[in-house]
Amino acid sequence: MGDGRWGGADRWRSAGRTLARVLVVWAVSTLTMLVLAGVLPDFQLQSADGDSFTRTALTAATAAGAFGLLGALVWPVAVRALLLVPALVLGLLVFFLNGSLLLIALWVIPDGRGAAAPETAVVVAAVMSAVASATSTALAVRDDDAYRRRLYRLTGRTRPRDPGDSAGAGPGTVFLQLDGVGHHVLRGAVADGLMPTVAGWLDAGHRLTPWRTDWSSQTGASQLGILHGSNEDVPAFRWYEKDTGRIMVSNRPASAVELQRRAVHRTGDGGLLTVDGASRGNLFSGGADQLALVLSMAARRGRRNRSRAGYFAYFSDPANAVRTAGSLVAECVREMYQSTRARLRREAPRVSRGGTYPFVRAFATVVERDVVVSAVMGDMLAGRTAVYADLVAYDEVAHHSGPHGRDTDQVLARLDRAIALIATVAEHAPRPYRIVLLSDHGQSPGETFESAYGLTLKDLVRAGCGLPVPRRVRRTPSGSEARDAARDALRSALHRPVDESGETARELPARPSEPVVLASGNLGLISFPDVRHRMTREEIDRRHPALLRTLAHHPGVGFVLVASAEHGSVVLARDGVEVPVAELADGGPLAVFGRGAAAAVRRTDGFPHVADIMVNSMYDPATGTVHAFEEQIGSHGGLGGEQSRAFLLSPPDLSPPVGAGEELVGAERVHRVLRRWLRESSGPQVPIGPVAAVEISPSTRETESVLPVEGAVAPDKNH
Repeated sequence: MGDGRWGGADRWRSAGRTLARVLVVWAVSTLTMLVLAGVLPDFQLQSADGDSFTRTALTAATAAGAFGLLGALVWPVAVRALLLVPALVLGLLVFFLNGSLLLIALWVIPDGRGAAAPETAVVVAAVMSAVASATSTALAVRDDDAYRRRLYRLTGRTRPRDPGDSAGAGPGTVFLQLDGVGHHVLRGAVADGLMPTVAGWLDAGHRLTPWRTDWSSQTGASQLGILHGSNEDVPAFRWYEKDTGRIMVSNRPASAVELQRRAVHRTGDGGLLTVDGASRGNLFSGGADQLALVLSMAARRGRRNRSRAGYFAYFSDPANAVRTAGSLVAECVREMYQSTRARLRREAPRVSRGGTYPFVRAFATVVERDVVVSAVMGDMLAGRTAVYADLVAYDEVAHHSGPHGRDTDQVLARLDRAIALIATVAEHAPRPYRIVLLSDHGQSPGETFESAYGLTLKDLVRAGCGLPVPRRVRRTPSGSEARDAARDALRSALHRPVDESGETARELPARPSEPVVLASGNLGLISFPDVRHRMTREEIDRRHPALLRTLAHHPGVGFVLVASAEHGSVVLARDGVEVPVAELADGGPLAVFGRGAAAAVRRTDGFPHVADIMVNSMYDPATGTVHAFEEQIGSHGGLGGEQSRAFLLSPPDLSPPVGAGEELVGAERVHRVLRRWLRESSGPQVPIGPVAAVEISPSTRETESVLPVEGAVAPDKNH
């Protein structure tokens, strides 16, 4: 009886505190509306003849109450109806939706005493939502139960899962991927005071372990290996597959789902997150059941496609929506200011940052960050066992602003605040959580190949093949030399009586097609689509005698990989250097790229879909620079510099990633480390079958590019 009486008393006290908070928020909202009515000329709460202060205050209270009620009842329904709208547009629409709710709230006031111009209603609604949210949070902070309930609401959860789901379970694990933040960048940000949360963890004994990526140092290869345990046959961010005639691009939904299907088939299990896992903002699901903003799910159709669920969970709260929309506008303005400043100061290197880029950057640094962080908070409050989330903000900004500088420093500081928020929410979760930070690659700075030499890699390839090139290319030294070499080689070939290689010639098409040239950062891929097999050096020399020599001897190229009938495969470099892949070591032509370069090249050479010619740009170890074959002054995708050095930051109660003196190499090995940590926390992880993990519908295949391909491939945010 005593327990029942005390339990009833606690419930009454809790209800009383909740009612008091509602009344305080209502009062503050009323006062805010009165102040705005006095400041803004197009916003009124009085009749044309004027009213007493008491009557005006009553009008404000009525309008504030109606606005709050509409926000609670109508807003979630409206947001769900807008889920088909692109997320960036949705972020902008929230202002107007909120303003419309305010106009409705003013309309229901008796005697028509409330009125506002539409543009003024947007401003008033935004201010009131922000003030109400801040007041509610301030009141809840001093009450753990209230603060926890508010977190549930802000993260789209109505209540925690059954307490028995987490009771007695081991700690949960949250893996936060800071996309593109290399080991060197993280250490520099900590030393400069940009990331105090991370600095505090390091002081508390967290382990910071560098790891070396594969040759394809980009999100598609790294995250596929980390989440699914295999990134076999992913030679680059984008590549051409001769057997299907498709161009695979890692961050296209149809390509992502196919890559995930192949990895699941190869490994025999669903991925890192198959047991009570959640995947947030990633290219791949990792086998998780809970998904939000996962690209490989976007290719699906039907009720099982929950790729936009994270948007609804976040934007269903008007305070979240208004705050994020305001930050989005501010980020667009910040980008336009920063790009204008760079142009006026004639900073170099520099790339174009106009067009839609300010909005793309704002989406990556604001909308996606806020939605993903909110989803991770909800996962922790739900007590999920394993969460993997990708924060892409730094990677997007570094591509266009460079990996070092004020622009990226600001992004790193905001990422640290997001990490701190997640750590704070973990204290209110129903189970303890271990937070692991990691990255998928770094970024290397440098002038673009086109900016340095006046022509693109595609232009250089066409010139080396003797194909027509634009006049501007013919006037560059590189273009002129390549065309002259192609003409000389063609004359020599016409007078050559026999094939000097002694190779048994294979039948090649009489009318060769133009080569497909694709770029993945400072890694270039050249394929000849009319030849179904991987062409050998000897075959390429017969068809285009000057091409390989033009590429290997160019000052902007570090080395070239090509198959050979005589040597299996060879690496070609300047000054006539030729080394069979079987004899490759970390010295010779690859010495400048550091330890492990030979093994990375040798592994990629064995992929079924490796390109006919793989071209890695030069790397200057003195400056740390490379030349991207696309419009990026911070790039990754090949070998050279910081792009290949990612990091893993783990709590001290997890076992060391590698033994003393060992090096962590490759995304697949990182996957094995993360799996071991999950076993340490929660017992063995039981894999699921490959068929249950990923399915591909016929419509998925239709979305892939089939040759011929016209025009350049657009830059991709997760590259």
